[in-house]
Amino acid sequence: MSEAKRLHPAAILFNLIKTVRELFVVIIAGSISFWDNWLIFVPITAGFLILFLIIAILTWYRYTYRVENNELRIEYGILIRKKRFISKNRIQSIDLTSGVIHRIFGLTKVQIETAGTGTDAEASLSAVKLAEGKALRQELKTAEPTQNLDENAVHESEEAAKPSQTISFKRLFIAGTTSGSVGVIFTLAAAGLSELEQFIPESAFNSTMNWVIGFGFVIMIVLAVVGLLLLWLLGIAGTMIKNGNFTITKNDSDLFITRGLLEKKQLTIPLRRIQAVGIQESIIRQPLGYVTVFAEIAGGSMDDKEDFSSTLFPIMKRDEVESFLKTFVPDYAGIQQEPTPLPKRARKFYVFRASILFVILTLATGFWIPQFIWVPILLLAGSMGLGIWRHMDGGFRLDGDHVIIRHRSFSRNTVMMHHKRIQAFEKKQHKIQGSQQLATMRLSIIGTMGTGTHFAIKDLEESLTDKLADWYSRR
Repeated sequence: MSEAKRLHPAAILFNLIKTVRELFVVIIAGSISFWDNWLIFVPITAGFLILFLIIAILTWYRYTYRVENNELRIEYGILIRKKRFISKNRIQSIDLTSGVIHRIFGLTKVQIETAGTGTDAEASLSAVKLAEGKALRQELKTAEPTQNLDENAVHESEEAAKPSQTISFKRLFIAGTTSGSVGVIFTLAAAGLSELEQFIPESAFNSTMNWVIGFGFVIMIVLAVVGLLLLWLLGIAGTMIKNGNFTITKNDSDLFITRGLLEKKQLTIPLRRIQAVGIQESIIRQPLGYVTVFAEIAGGSMDDKEDFSSTLFPIMKRDEVESFLKTFVPDYAGIQQEPTPLPKRARKFYVFRASILFVILTLATGFWIPQFIWVPILLLAGSMGLGIWRHMDGGFRLDGDHVIIRHRSFSRNTVMMHHKRIQAFEKKQHKIQGSQQLATMRLSIIGTMGTGTHFAIKDLEESLTDKLADWYSRR
């Protein structure tokens, strides 16, 4: 790969889409301004599209890449020529992503991340042949470059013999039905409808509302249930499309994750970048015995706009976790034990924090609209129950060079960290906590983009907090 290469011509389309997306607001504003005057609107729109197409073609033509002297060398820029050299030794991960358009043409997008990667990937090749993308990944991840694609195929056959686990359709369906994404979709739908409302003629909106109200209270409830059911089905479909064919494979010092039905992603996670491994149990999945295994990864970028944590496996039974950890992240196996619980005298603080806003809401509702006092009372009871639940689930445990902490917001999270991965320890204590001999401790590790990820347990026994401080300081 020492000869300079250009991206696949399909990159012109991606460049055009990117330009239009970045100027979308300006285009819409201009369209509204000149909508009534077609003699001006059509020529200007056509002129801008031609200009954007020319820029996209020139951007593709001027973009070249090659691998030379253990470096990935990229040259780009239409008027101002830029060169970027990325040493193999600095590369942390190489991810392959194939969207719908990519898969039609047999292409992939190659994203290269280094330890200094910020909000964007260090380098991104928007469209290369899939076989070439795999060969490039193999060449940049090894000390000696591969000679041809046949050797890369041999490597892939060897990789196939490595430990691997794929999600079944049954588990994928359970993940969709218990994902809780219906709440997110409902919020987005409500926000979209509220924005859409201003474009609907008032007469049409009023007639529709009168038509719905005319059905009566029972019919409105039925429509609401049907709407929630549709949102729930959309949530299931979204989860299955995102995590379809989810497969994790371990190859020496790297984990390879492949997932997606429409957009196929191939993620690379070096084991040395894993800062912590966690087990998440949502309110819905916990009674059913299902969990999600995730990892906190150092470095990386936000190009995919996803959570800062990487899902190692979307759903599995709680008793399957230990075997999974032994296979894929053995450094975190054999340390799952029940943590030391929080002291009983800390419960009142958890209940207070969870319910204080609803106490105020209840008082305000009782003063101004007492006929609806039952609504905040129900919310208050639920928040107090959540506070008790959080207190019951909180705790930590030391196990040699590992610390296990467990906490709950809505989902229960058990996080396992190695001593050498912890960047900072902090103990906080206000006067009321001091009088109760309680304290709050916070552990920090390196997260996405090099920023800190923090895990805190509030109202822990002060003596245990000091014990953890001694363990962290090696005293």
